[in-house]
Parts: sequence; C-alpha cells; structure tokens
Amino acid sequence: MKLHLALLQSDLHWQNPTANLAMFEEKIWQIKQQPDIIILPEMFTTGFTMEAKNLAEPMNLTTFKWLKQQAAQTQAALVGSYIVVENGAYFNRLIWMQPDGQYYTYDKRHLFRMADEHRTYTAGSQNILIEWKGWRIRPLICYDLRFPVWSRNVGNAYDLLIYIANWPVPRVNAWDTLLQARAIENLAYVAGVNRVGTDGKGLNYCGNSAVYDFKGNTLYYRPEAEETALVTIDKAALDDFRQKFPVYLDADSFHLL
Repeated sequence: MKLHLALLQSDLHWQNPTANLAMFEEKIWQIKQQPDIIILPEMFTTGFTMEAKNLAEPMNLTTFKWLKQQAAQTQAALVGSYIVVENGAYFNRLIWMQPDGQYYTYDKRHLFRMADEHRTYTAGSQNILIEWKGWRIRPLICYDLRFPVWSRNVGNAYDLLIYIANWPVPRVNAWDTLLQARAIENLAYVAGVNRVGTDGKGLNYCGNSAVYDFKGNTLYYRPEAEETALVTIDKAALDDFRQKFPVYLDADSFHLL
C-alpha cells in the first residue's frame, strides 16, 4: 500500500493571507500527479508572526473554507497551520482537511519562547492520530520536533509522522538531525516541510524539506529553492521491517501526565 506525498517548500508573503492563498492555489494546481496528501508549511498564510491580534481568523472562515475547497477539488488531504482565534485565545492551529470535508485540528504544543510565541499563543494539550487511506498519521508543528517524548510512537500507533515548520537557517542542523532521528527511533516514515526565503523580521529560511524512511534513509531532501516535490512511501516495506526488526517490543512503557 503506497502513499503519495506532495511537499510544498515555498517562500511566503509576509503577513499577507490573500497573497499566500493565491500563491498556494497556483502551486497546488501545478502538481502533475495525483497526491494523497498535500503538505504546506507552518503558518502558511502569514509566515511565523506574533501579530495574532491582526491576523487571526475564527474557524470556518477564509482559510478554513479555502482548505476545504482545495481538498475537494484535488481529492487529496491538505495539512498546514495558520492563526486561529477561539474564545479570545490565539492558536497556531494545524488543520488536516479531507476531500469529504472531514477535518482534524492540532494546536501546537511546544511554543517557541525565544520568539515569545508562548506569550502570544495558547499551547495545545492533545495529540491527534489520523487514519487515511490505510495509513495512521500524526502531524506536528516545528518546535515540537525538539521534544521526542511528544512524538514517541507507542505501540506503533502511527506509520507516518509529519512536521510542518518555519525553521530558520541558524538552527537548521537541528532540523536535519532530528527529523532523521525521529524516523529511526519511532520506526516510521517522517516528512518535514519547511519554508524558504526571508521573513519580515529578517530571518532566513533554507527549506531542507525532507522525507526519511523507517531506517533513517533519505527519500527526499531539498535545500534552498522553492519546489513542489512528489514522494511515494510504501507501507508494505514498513510492515516488513517492523516484523523483522521489532525494536518497539523493547521500548519503555510510559504515559504523559
């Protein structure tokens, strides 16, 4: 059973949702093969900004409806995060949108305090697990990558781990290293989609979007340039390796408080 991923590594228009939605719509319609999942970067409508008060949207408004429309038209699941306001609180919220309109939400758990994200946004408290086309998938956001307990694959709960990010150049070595480590330690495929370009604060991003298999082998890796990549992953290969090399049976048992 194979899954076709479309990774959209892109520059972003700073704090301009209208321009970003138009840009990504064009990129999506240029995808030449049918994907099963289209992966967008973190805060794909604005860039990584703390201007939540001016840029947040309620659920079921412009970006949510755009995701719903794109999923229906492409017959693929779309995943990305944007700024949502709910009950007076702001969230860096990931939306997983399916073609039939069914969706899941994940609020970023680990907020990047070095940029005061923890002073602007409210942290999430729940992981999500999505079943899609015979795969079990866990999507997470950027800084979550640094915290392996949050992504621990207890009992092979998921087959694919997705990270969407705005991860800047000065710390990109951690991005590269930890994505690969998450794949090896969790015996799962890992896909990471990061942005490129320079944001409104002068931070530079080099992309390095990647897909790693369950052994940590590189299936895709792209620095610097804007690119829409199509990568196919194979569940039969994953299941076979898990059977032959069942590391998960020796994993420590724990639960999060």
